[in-house]
Amino acid sequence: MAPALLASADMSQSLIYRIRRTQLMVFKDVSRRLAAFQIGPSQFFVLSLIEANPGANQLAIAQSLSIERAGLGRLVDQLERRGLVQRSTSAANRRYYVLYLTEAGAELLGRLRPAIAESEEELAVRIGPNCFRELQRTLGRLGDP
Repeated sequence: MAPALLASADMSQSLIYRIRRTQLMVFKDVSRRLAAFQIGPSQFFVLSLIEANPGANQLAIAQSLSIERAGLGRLVDQLERRGLVQRSTSAANRRYYVLYLTEAGAELLGRLRPAIAESEEELAVRIGPNCFRELQRTLGRLGDP
């Protein structure tokens, strides 16, 4: 039997605490869905961003996803070993690597998107479509600089 979660009056009413708990729940669900493809949420986001921005440099990808440069380097190493991403030296600035999806990467990304969509659809059902749309709008405003 799993131990009961401890509650604190201060934390249970904290918006930050609730956002964090929700983020953990959502990522756990997404991770479970992506596990069949041997990929995690961060790798999915990296692949998606590379697809939308072919030839973007690693630093720009890291900044866009708020990932440390070294952490992104490790993610790209894994994706490159799997043949999903191609990394090459930038012609404009040889200090940077630019990233492209391979054919295999694009094909896998196409298979991953339905799993992500299912997770979001289940969340929309759980909180209701109107709340889901409002949550998207609100989080969009919070995330925009």
